[in-house]
This record gives sequence, structure tokens and C-alpha cells, in this order.
Amino acid sequence: MKFIDEAKIEVHAGKGGDGAATFRREKYIRYGGPNGGDGGRGGSVWARAERNVNTLIDYRFARIHRAEDGARGMGSDCNGRGGKDVELVMPVGTLIRDGETGDLVADLARHGERALLARGGEGGLGNVHFKSSVNRAPRQFTRGAPGESRRFALELRVLADVGLLGAPNAGKSSLIRAVSSARPKVADYPFTTLNPSLGVVRVGDASFVIADIPGLIEGAAEGAGLGHQFLRHLARTRLLLHLVDLSADDAAQSARAIAAELKKYDAALYRKPRWLIFNKIDVVPDAKARAERLVRSLRWQRPWFAISALTGEGCAALCKAVAKELAR
Repeated sequence: MKFIDEAKIEVHAGKGGDGAATFRREKYIRYGGPNGGDGGRGGSVWARAERNVNTLIDYRFARIHRAEDGARGMGSDCNGRGGKDVELVMPVGTLIRDGETGDLVADLARHGERALLARGGEGGLGNVHFKSSVNRAPRQFTRGAPGESRRFALELRVLADVGLLGAPNAGKSSLIRAVSSARPKVADYPFTTLNPSLGVVRVGDASFVIADIPGLIEGAAEGAGLGHQFLRHLARTRLLLHLVDLSADDAAQSARAIAAELKKYDAALYRKPRWLIFNKIDVVPDAKARAERLVRSLRWQRPWFAISALTGEGCAALCKAVAKELAR
């Protein structure tokens, strides 16, 4: 299934049914009086988070959603039937924003969470409500109120504890394959990862979710490569692992460029806890010494690790440190 993380939709709640203006007419009953029932309430449109859905593809092509109108009232004090609600099932982690103002309407962060998108119109009143001592045969009734119509922009942000970022071919997909059961594509050319992927890492009795996104390159803010399109998926993470290809000649420059692009995109994301992970120590002679030189060159004061995602060297220690950090 194609991964879609943005969509725009239009929702229309149902109109309320009109009230009825009827009178009781039965044989041998001289003064029947008014008996018009109320109209039914229009159906509303709801959104519900579902953990078994992982893409917004249903809303990329089906953009207009309408709830049922309420039925009009009838005689014999019969009220009209209420219109059926419409429930839109969305992935957990979906942000719903007003299509006109961009204001956040709902954040479906938990399975089963619901949000009202458009409220159905109230049903109209039948003439039975207007009878009085001076108006014994009222012919007044009210029309049903129209339902709300709104436009929304949907944005999916995957839920993960740890996010991977780095330049293309830094080894992000290889790392997530090495520490979890996730199997993203791995190849020896840039941008093999085109969509975010998630993996569950187990460390003893603890576990955490790790997210892999497509690689960043310098100039992503201007649209180079895949741009900043997928960085939103790191917004909910608690820890970022910045992978650096230790075998690259420009490793320090690449690390600085990725950090700069992160800061351009979102200062709050840049301030998240971030660790440097030097990958591919299996192909670099005296890898530890080279990693230490890079740390000094970058003036890095936070935690860092040297690993090989291909052979698994250092990955267990990294996962234990991550689990310990997340348990705080």
C-alpha cells in the first residue's frame, strides 16, 4: 500500500429535519388539536483513531464526506428519525487542522480517540409546541437547522520513541534492520528509503519504537533531495539518533549540514536530545580513533557511539543506552 501522510478533505454534516404542522382528525373526536412532531437531528461527522490503519490514502481520493439528513416530523406526535453519523477512521498520530486558518482542531494520538469534525443541524419544532390558550390551532412550525460544513487538512505524524536521521546511505535502514524486525529496503545508492518505516526494539523486558525516515542532504530546506517532507515524523520522538558515515571523507561537514537543515526546519526539533552514531566501523581502520577526532572537530558534548549496522558491532550497547535514557 502506498504511504500517504497528507490529505485534504471536505465534510458536511446532515441538515435537521423540518417540524410538522398537522392536526389530529379522528371520528367522534371533535377537537383534535395539533399533533405535529419534531424533525430529526442531522447526522454529525466524526474522526476516530485506529491503530490498524497506517496511511491516509483513503482520504487522498475520497475527499468529500456527507452525513445523513434528519427526517421531517410527522403527525400523531411522531418525531423524525435522526440522520446517521459518519465516522472517518484515521491512523493514530493524525493531526487535523482547519483548512482555512490552519488551526489545530484535533490530535488523534491514542487508539480509539474521537473528534467531532462537523455537528449535525438541530431538528425543527412541530406545531404541537406552539399551542396555547389563545392559539389552539397553530400552524407554525420551524425548519431544521443546516449542518456544519468544514474543510480540513490531515497530516500524519508517526508515533515513535526514537527517530533516525542522517545523510543518504549513512546506514539508517541497516541499523533499523539490525536492531528490530523491520525490513526496509537497503541498497548501495542514495534515497533507498522513500517512506518512513517503524521497528520495535526489545531490550530485556523493555521495548521502544524506532522510526527511519528518508535521508537529508544540504539544501533540503530549498527542496533538494526529498526536502523536509518527512521530518514531521520525528516531531513526536523523545530522542534523535544522528547517523554519520564514518567512512566518508566529509563526515564532519555532512554532520554539520544535517544539523543545520534540522534547525532550519524546526528549532524545537533541533533542541531535542540528539546522539551522534558513527556507523560503518567495520570498513574503517582504527575506527575508534577516527570517531574521537570527529567528536573533537564537531565539539560534540552529548553522547556518541561507534557501531557497525552491518555486523551488529556496538548495536547492543547502543540499544541498552537508549532504553536506559527513555526509562528516565
